[in-house]
Amino acid sequence: MLTVLGKFTPPLFHPNVFPSGTVCLSILDEEKSWKPAITIKQILLGIQDLLNDPNPGDPAQADAFHLFKQDRAAYEYVYILRY
Repeated sequence: MLTVLGKFTPPLFHPNVFPSGTVCLSILDEEKSWKPAITIKQILLGIQDLLNDPNPGDPAQADAFHLFKQDRAAYEYVYILRY
C-alpha cells in the first residue's frame, strides 16, 4: 500500500496545514480523492494553489483558520513575517 503524504517540516501557520505539518488537501486523501493517475505535478500544483488560496471549508489549524476568517490582513501579515 502506497501512502502519499504532503508534510511541511517545520509546520506552517496555515489554515489547511495540520499542526503536525501534514497538508489537508483532498487529492492526497486515499479515502476520498486519491487516484493512482494523479501526477506529482498535480500534487505540487494543488499544494501551491492551497498555500496561495486557503480553503476555509476544510480547516486543519484552528489559530490560523480563525485569524484568516476574522482578519485576512492580519493573517497575511503573520504569514509573511514567518515565511
